[in-house]
Amino acid sequence: MIVVTTENIAGYEITEVLGSTFGVVVRARGIGGDIMASLKGLIGGEVTQYTQMVEDGRRQAMDRLVKNAAAMGADSIVMMRFDSGDIGQNMSEIVAYGTAVRTRRL
Repeated sequence: MIVVTTENIAGYEITEVLGSTFGVVVRARGIGGDIMASLKGLIGGEVTQYTQMVEDGRRQAMDRLVKNAAAMGADSIVMMRFDSGDIGQNMSEIVAYGTAVRTRRL
């Protein structure tokens, strides 16, 4: 599956637009991570627990995006983007979305 953030794929022609596709992940922060984040907030620096959580969440969202597009019959995704937000006090939502398409190599 080719996934790009651009409108077109170099060397390919889009032959069919299948529609929007997405992958959603909701992750809860653990209390241990919150405590470590509070301590890092006092002294500064990267909160590696949260960085890892976001990286893992994006990977999962991408995997689900690709799976959803494949189920639609797509071989590529164009205009892929990420979005994220908080749900309540300790949960984060990560969404990967784009347009599922079929392509042909030029």
